[in-house]
Amino acid sequence: MPPDSRLTWLFVALTMILMGYFMVWLPHEAAGLSYIGLEMGEQAKFLPQVRSGEILPGRSLFYVPPVSVGLILVFLSSQWPLERWHTWVARSLGPLISTLALPALEAVGAEPAEWLWRVIMIGLVFALALLSPLLSRMPNRFLWLLIVATAFFGALLPGWVFLEVQAGFAALQRQPIGIGAGVWINVGGHILAAAVALAELRE
Repeated sequence: MPPDSRLTWLFVALTMILMGYFMVWLPHEAAGLSYIGLEMGEQAKFLPQVRSGEILPGRSLFYVPPVSVGLILVFLSSQWPLERWHTWVARSLGPLISTLALPALEAVGAEPAEWLWRVIMIGLVFALALLSPLLSRMPNRFLWLLIVATAFFGALLPGWVFLEVQAGFAALQRQPIGIGAGVWINVGGHILAAAVALAELRE
């Protein structure tokens, strides 16, 4: 796969992740009971299993997709020359997209344990964007390995917490709950991003 083609496929992967995040994750025939990826973290907090701590992975993991997109954009743009405008656009978009994981203002005082991890994840994206000049000194292979790792966890962590809360939603609604298209597209986008990065590493 030529380098330009790899870059195209990587942006396709990132677009898939963002599209999946705004698509239905928890399907239901009633629109008001169907939740997109962006809503899953907020809706999951009402489950008794989440409130009691029975479900181990925190609901903050539902906010990983925009953070993973932000990180991948930062890692990718750190390899590009500074004189290209594409570099600055990608480096700015990364932190901006990660802010999709920001907590609501009313949650800041009420749920410190829940929003703190989200702020830490977003802060990491901003910090790495600011440290891009240092990242650019690292070997490209190391940066592609970071993209592989980010894509792996971006697929695994939200999928894991979704499967954990799926049963809770089914019990709450007293009917089986399926897996929405957004979950699959999120996983598929992250797998594609990892595959592109691995192809780059094989060169």
